[in-house]
Amino acid sequence: MIELTSFKKHLQHLCNRLEKHKFLLAVSGGADSMVLSYLFLEAHIPFEIAHVNYHLRGEDSNLDQWLVEDFCRQHSIEFHLYKVSDRDNKPKNSIELWARKIRYRFFFEILEKQKLDYIVTAHHLNDQLETFLINLSKASGINGLSGIPENSNQILRPLLHNTKYEIYDFARQKKLCFREDHTNQSKDYLRNQIRHDITPELEKINPSFWSNFDRSLSHLKQAKAFIEEQLDRIIKEITLTQTPNEIVLDKEKLADQPEFVRYEILKKYEFTNPKEQQKIFSAHSGSQFKNTKWHLFIYRNELTITTAEKITSEITSEIILNLNEQISFPQPLLLCEQKPTHQKYWELDPEKIAFPLKLRKAKVGDFFYPQGMTGKKSISKFFKDEKMSILARRKTWLLADSKEQVIGIINHRQDRRFLPKTNHPKIYLYL
Repeated sequence: MIELTSFKKHLQHLCNRLEKHKFLLAVSGGADSMVLSYLFLEAHIPFEIAHVNYHLRGEDSNLDQWLVEDFCRQHSIEFHLYKVSDRDNKPKNSIELWARKIRYRFFFEILEKQKLDYIVTAHHLNDQLETFLINLSKASGINGLSGIPENSNQILRPLLHNTKYEIYDFARQKKLCFREDHTNQSKDYLRNQIRHDITPELEKINPSFWSNFDRSLSHLKQAKAFIEEQLDRIIKEITLTQTPNEIVLDKEKLADQPEFVRYEILKKYEFTNPKEQQKIFSAHSGSQFKNTKWHLFIYRNELTITTAEKITSEITSEIILNLNEQISFPQPLLLCEQKPTHQKYWELDPEKIAFPLKLRKAKVGDFFYPQGMTGKKSISKFFKDEKMSILARRKTWLLADSKEQVIGIINHRQDRRFLPKTNHPKIYLYL
């Protein structure tokens, strides 16, 4: 049963200090979102309304818009409208996902522009059941089975404990106007199949189904919170070092954990394929694994996971090194014509170098002629021979000229081709 006082109390629980916040309600014109709008209005909570007209149902889409627009006009509520057009590139498939991306992009734009605090949607307990069953069919684990969150990413869903029947009853009691989406009767969508074929059977099995289901979700959420807490504890125990963009784990300690723990920890970094996870633990030192967001490197007993963005940034970074100009990153360096008296330095022949010089990271195909060695050697082979970890390799800078010739590996060895001959002019790199 929906009751104004309990609704307001629950909303207060979700966002704390209710009176300090302003809200954006996502309103389609259906019974659930019109009930949500009425509750906010009666509770005297400051809010604005956003509506998206997808033009998917002809005149019905316009009637939905006009109903919401009229409600806002009657009650002096600020109304925000987005009309989908050809520029939104409607796909032939995955219409629901496409529509969701459009509306949430629109909602968050309004949130920022209007300086509002939360988006509020009218998801209810029936939506929870449909999501639960869809995720159950996908073997999504406890994260999927614990349901739609009530408060996440600035989105509140205060009606998640109410059934659709309670929402319709409330709308009839208050004589609220709302629109019915006739596409909800179609079984072309998986959610509608669950709504029409599965939900009625579950209700027949147990008259207390909805209250029991709501309690079950609560138990699953508590279990999920407990598991997350334990996983965080284990991650701390096996972490060797950590920065905002990188974490280094003890590979042996992670391998000793139960399979569930190993899976859940690697899943945080989107390595979810069980076969790939097995390969990670059996891979030899020097192996790498990648996905769109993370790169995983194995070196001896270290398992380093770094954001792909950081890797890309490191690879593309270049620092120009001008003559007589000192730099402090990645370390103090000075290229000058005056010979040092005590510091470590390289001697270079300026006639053999194409200026300007630059510091950069190693690239595929880089090679040099190491001083004190015979022949030429690829940079990757030099790293391997020096037994440098993947992490150390990534932190190592090369000195190159404008023709991309490698003049040396900073703090390791310079290229003998650029050593000055007797009586030739010289420049010096202070290290």
